[in-house]
Amino acid sequence: MEARGRARVGDADADTESRIHAEVRAPSPSDRRRRSPASTGVPFAAESVNARWRAQLAGTSIDRRNRESRLGVGLVGLGYWGPNLLRGLVEQPSIDVRYICDLDEERLASFSRRYPGAAPTSRYEDLLDDPEVGAIVIATPVFTHYELAAAALQAGKHTFVEKPLAPSAAEAGELIALARERDLRLMCGQTFLYSPPVKEVKRLIETDELGDIFFISSSRVNLGLHQRDISVIWDLGPHDFSILLHWLGEMPESITATGRDSIVRGIHDVAFMTLQFPSGIVANVELSWLAPSKLRRTAIVGSNKMVLYEDGSGEPVRVFDRGVVYRDPETFGEYQLSYRSGEIRSPCIAATEPLITELGEFVRLIETGEPSEHLELARQVVLLAEAAESSLASGGIPVALPDVLDPGLIPT
Repeated sequence: MEARGRARVGDADADTESRIHAEVRAPSPSDRRRRSPASTGVPFAAESVNARWRAQLAGTSIDRRNRESRLGVGLVGLGYWGPNLLRGLVEQPSIDVRYICDLDEERLASFSRRYPGAAPTSRYEDLLDDPEVGAIVIATPVFTHYELAAAALQAGKHTFVEKPLAPSAAEAGELIALARERDLRLMCGQTFLYSPPVKEVKRLIETDELGDIFFISSSRVNLGLHQRDISVIWDLGPHDFSILLHWLGEMPESITATGRDSIVRGIHDVAFMTLQFPSGIVANVELSWLAPSKLRRTAIVGSNKMVLYEDGSGEPVRVFDRGVVYRDPETFGEYQLSYRSGEIRSPCIAATEPLITELGEFVRLIETGEPSEHLELARQVVLLAEAAESSLASGGIPVALPDVLDPGLIPT
């Protein structure tokens, strides 16, 4: 059992009940920034790599020349999302997972048995100090992202950070600047940007098939999993923020958030957000860990057609040829509206796994030396999460994005 307040390396993967009853100190990851690695529980000072593993590996028939020809990668965090990343990394033919790192010894031992080619360690320095590790993948609690990613970049490692990129927009900007300064590839895990259904909706918007977009309504709800150190906005919000920014290509002018900490005091588990965009588009986003069933649904209403996007559905994208036609009145008191109800079309969507595509893109960026095209979007996602939390804390007062946007944070 770890001491109270110490962060685990790995998305806390305890059962829902233990999450709900865990003692809470603060709701926002930005409250914990600028701490030293030791104070955040980042594993910089645990025991070194398991010597028994090295002896076992030396006695196996692993082709060392084959390993040396591939990119050596270390994964930090084996909690909720880390195992998915580990599976995805193993499936990349040009990647050799050299290390898996976590503070939970039992969990570490379990994954070590499943992936015997990766060295298990609870010491992050093992990854940083090994010259055969060219890249580090981070899937840890949000408030550790900055320290871990900065250390990786300073050690000369290409770095992949699971969303959100950092606990604050300022720190996200610092990481982007550091990667540019060291000529290293930095990437944020925003899986939905590589989702075929999301790409199809973007195509429908860009080809003007939907006409002028009036509004967007999104629901991302489920029963759990409650987090003990961040609100539902920081946990689920980055998904919808990244999708909206990707689709619309513009930042909102303002954001309003209301919600409630229904179960754990200080940790909001439900939030309702309204985003106003310069183009006039209004987006409403519902987030909740308290819902009777899982729902990932977004409706996009345009002047020509409407779209329903449901993640995980057998028909993830449905295009509705429906709308309202308004005719200017010719005489006083005349009011003419006609409703159009046409066909419903389900486009053919490619059956590719976004996570695999995303990790393949990370490898490609390293091989080509190109920067990630979504880094600024990743910083903007953090900015929106901060603004939403600010509105939530003030009782739902709208927060104007220019008021929280410091031009000095935008990397040049």
